[in-house]
Parts: sequence; structure tokens; C-alpha cells
Amino acid sequence: MRFKSFSLRTASSSILLACSFMTFTQTAMAFADDDARKAIVDLRQQVKNMQEANQRARMQLADQIEALEQEVARLRGEMEQLGRPGGSQGGRAAEAKANDPREQAAYDQAMEAYRKGQYKEATTGLMNFMVDFPDSPLTPSALFYQGSSRYAQKDFKGAITQLQGMAQKYPDHPRAPDALMIVAGSQIELNDRAAAKATLQRIVKTYKGTPAADTAAKRLQLLQ
Repeated sequence: MRFKSFSLRTASSSILLACSFMTFTQTAMAFADDDARKAIVDLRQQVKNMQEANQRARMQLADQIEALEQEVARLRGEMEQLGRPGGSQGGRAAEAKANDPREQAAYDQAMEAYRKGQYKEATTGLMNFMVDFPDSPLTPSALFYQGSSRYAQKDFKGAITQLQGMAQKYPDHPRAPDALMIVAGSQIELNDRAAAKATLQRIVKTYKGTPAADTAAKRLQLLQ
């Protein structure tokens, strides 16, 4: 009987211990489940926040791209206006005329192609003109329109080289500030905003009081 009583007590203790362990385990699992659920909720919120941030960033980038495209379109219009014969913003004297009729005829022929929008032919014609008449008073104008032709053909690097050289060699020519304006436009097309700012600042400083300087100052404000 004592053995039986001891066995019952032992069994009861074992059952109580097992129940206590099960209760502890269940409680621990409940806490673990709560932690896991909280972690999942937190993770989902983080993902949601990241998605919303990415969406806002994409919208801001789209707005910036649209604004830049509009600005480039306006700038292209201005460059086209500057490239037209008689469209100078330099505010200075009219362009020179050649004394030699053959010289003037060769220049006019190249410029006729330019006016018709035949920029490749104009580039070649103006190049040949400068080779045939290296000392012509029309050389600065020929350089300007050759650079403008390159810009129109989207040869922006070629336009920069041509027009920077023209403005450097003939800084007092009526087309010099216009040449630098097209240089700045080409630099913007190449996404070189720092160089474009430097070119525009040069126009404002060198050609103060001219329409080109006023236009350059406005361009600078938009590039800030």
C-alpha cells in the first residue's frame, strides 16, 4: 500500500511537472508568436515606407526630367534664333562684306544652304570658303555659321570647339556673344552644367549691357 501511495504521489508530481512545463512552453510559444507577428508587421511597414519613398522619388525625378526637357526645348529655340542670319544678340555693328565678288558669291552659296536647313552642305561649303579665302573679312561669320551648323546637326562637341575658337579669336565680333550662347547650349545638351554656367558667366562679364548678357543672366538663374 505504501508503495502504491508513493507511486501515486510520484505520478501526480510528474503530471504536475509536465503540465507546468506545457504551460510554460505554451506561454513561451505565445510570446514567440507575438514577437514574430510584431516583427512581420514591422517589416511590412518598413517595406511599405520604402515603396512610398521610392514612388515619391520617382515622381520627383519625373518632374525634374520634364522641367529639364522643357528648358532644353526653350534653349534649342533660342539657339535656332541666334543661328539665323540677322539674329545677333551682340548689339553691335552689322557683319562685314567681301570686296571680291567671287569671295562673296562663295560665302553666299554656303549661306543659302544654311538658310534652307541643309546644314551638312553648309558646313562643307563654309569650310571650303575658309580654305579658299583664308584672309576674308567674312571668316568670323563663316566660323560662327559653321559652328551653328554643327549644333543643328547635334554635333555638340564640334560646335563647342568651333564656336569657342571663334569667340576666342574674334571677341569683338558681333557674333561672338551669340557663339558663346550656343556653346553654353551645347554644354547643356551634353549635360555639362558646370561648363555651361562658366560660359554664361563669361558672357555676362565680357558683354555686359548687351541682349546676350541679359539672356545669359536669365539662363544662369534657371541653372542654379
